[in-house]
Amino acid sequence: MIPLKTFATDVVRTLVERGHRAVFAGGCVRDMLRGKEPKDFDVATSALPQQVMDIFPRTVPVGVAFGVVRVLSRGLDPLCIEVATFRIDGTYSDERRPDSVQFTNEVEDVKRRDFTINGLLFDPLNNELLDYVGGREDLEKKIIRAIGDPKKRFAEDHLRLLRAIRFAARLDFEIDGNTFGAIKACAPQIVTVSAERIRDELNQMLAGPNPRRACELLKKAGLLKHILPEIDALQGVQQPPQFHPEGDVWTHTLMLLSQLENAPLHLALGALFHDVGKPATFTLTDRIRFNEHEKVGAVMTEKIMERLKYPRETIDRVVTLVHQHMTFKDTLKMKPSTLKRFLRQPHFDEHLALHKLDCNASHGDLSAHEFCSTELARETPETLSPAPLINGTDLIRLGLKPGPLFATILKDVEDRQLEFTLTDSAGAVDYVRRTYLK
Repeated sequence: MIPLKTFATDVVRTLVERGHRAVFAGGCVRDMLRGKEPKDFDVATSALPQQVMDIFPRTVPVGVAFGVVRVLSRGLDPLCIEVATFRIDGTYSDERRPDSVQFTNEVEDVKRRDFTINGLLFDPLNNELLDYVGGREDLEKKIIRAIGDPKKRFAEDHLRLLRAIRFAARLDFEIDGNTFGAIKACAPQIVTVSAERIRDELNQMLAGPNPRRACELLKKAGLLKHILPEIDALQGVQQPPQFHPEGDVWTHTLMLLSQLENAPLHLALGALFHDVGKPATFTLTDRIRFNEHEKVGAVMTEKIMERLKYPRETIDRVVTLVHQHMTFKDTLKMKPSTLKRFLRQPHFDEHLALHKLDCNASHGDLSAHEFCSTELARETPETLSPAPLINGTDLIRLGLKPGPLFATILKDVEDRQLEFTLTDSAGAVDYVRRTYLK
């Protein structure tokens, strides 16, 4: 398969040979200048959408009204390049898409884009950088700056408020003062953005290279209280210093996030939400306590993630992480069967990783983590989840009637199997007969 950049260059060349202006645009140019391999390439052109579709044999008209057509390469697994006609946007009555567009030239086209570092163009045929908005200088100075009037740029699409934060965290750039001032002023308007789009931006921040900075910027800009008020409420919630010398719950959560870099999304979400139940369970008796905060937090996490339209599987995994993150403190005194059930649960590596983050961000005691890691290493799938010695049919043959007692008996037998006091089916049947058929 040809490299994506080669295919994108071929698209540009074909358009130019047909008499049109065509260049690389946006993030791919930014990444190339930073010495990074772009994940995708966008082409901006003077060709109209219908002309693009007439020129290339395989196209998908994803947004013809806005001048956008996808061009596909040949083959069963085609490469895809998004080709957009140079345009000026009309008003944004839905605060997401322009009501109308007017096709124009490349200079006017870049002026409608969000940030200067995303407003760069590159001519791959002549190896020429085209900068009409000062993007190269901002890239060199590591600055996120809105193109033109920042309030106008954000009013066109309020998701850009979050995009500015994401770019600053991902690239480790500073946000220009005027741009950041506009973000703070426009922050309440983030609620006009759909939950799905907010969720997707949050995902990229949390699973990106610097989730702590992303959250700090969200807080500083006044965005956090509108998109995640439950996390915003963590600041100022004090903790018992003997277990949390680092400070309040907000500081503790940031310290978890500071240990992550391009982490799996479920783990990053677990780190963010693991103590979300603490403000609601704060009590001061002999010391500060947060009784059952993990249970309260699990309920809150589910509601938050449902509000942000997360997939059910993602919700369930993160809720389980939150609900069980305090279980590790009991592992050293668990009976073997209980410990094995804990260790064999799905995605236990995520639970172990979250526990380590939690300890490193507080008291630093990793004894439970080391214990569970050692126990897990000495177990096998067969010893953690052995085939059942008996089942419901066996109990019926013994004369027992199906009902709630069946679950009790089967769990009892499995406990003994996991602890090696029962090792075969005959022994299990005899144990049930002696214990439950007196």
